[in-house]
Amino acid sequence: MLELREIHKQWQQRPLLRGVGLRVAAGETVALLGASGSGKSTLLKIIAGLDEPESGTVWCDGQDVTRWPPEQRRFALMFQDFALFPHLDVQDNVAFGLVEQRRGRRQSRDEARAMLERFGLASHARSRTWTLSGGEQQRVALARALITRPRVLLLDEPFSALDADLREQLRREFLLRINEAGMAAVLVTHDEAEARAMARHAWRLQDGLLQPLW
Repeated sequence: MLELREIHKQWQQRPLLRGVGLRVAAGETVALLGASGSGKSTLLKIIAGLDEPESGTVWCDGQDVTRWPPEQRRFALMFQDFALFPHLDVQDNVAFGLVEQRRGRRQSRDEARAMLERFGLASHARSRTWTLSGGEQQRVALARALITRPRVLLLDEPFSALDADLREQLRREFLLRINEAGMAAVLVTHDEAEARAMARHAWRLQDGLLQPLW
């Protein structure tokens, strides 16, 4: 369970988040919609530990993680540009999080190859990421996020750079993986159709407050 309690944040001396509260159960995906600059990405960064609230707390599985550094939270954050490492091949991109957790390099690579097999990407294990299609790169990014078994998955406009058919295909795949892993997921999107396809509940962030949509 991910829970936000009374999150406040200012930006350029104006309130950006005004007492935001949210609960996301394990295995559940919720969507956040709102105009550009409304604070959606800032809220994701606060959840991930990349930014700090001025007040309020972030909880996960009954623990207050507000002051925990990102690496201790076991959350995964995916951006729309995939954020893959161009100097690493596909296998080592997926293995990166395990290496950061001080797993042995050989074991990390073995687990990465197994994850790539599940995603139908085993034949690309030694390829450079820039040689892959947009959909393949997004699958690599998801595999890298999931291999560390995160408690929470945070998705910031993950499909916006892809064509319509590929977006629909990847939405289904992401939901399957999220449900398999039993993690809480928060999707930031401008696309209400995408939110309806993926999320059980959705809120619009407006004037610093979350307004329920469904």
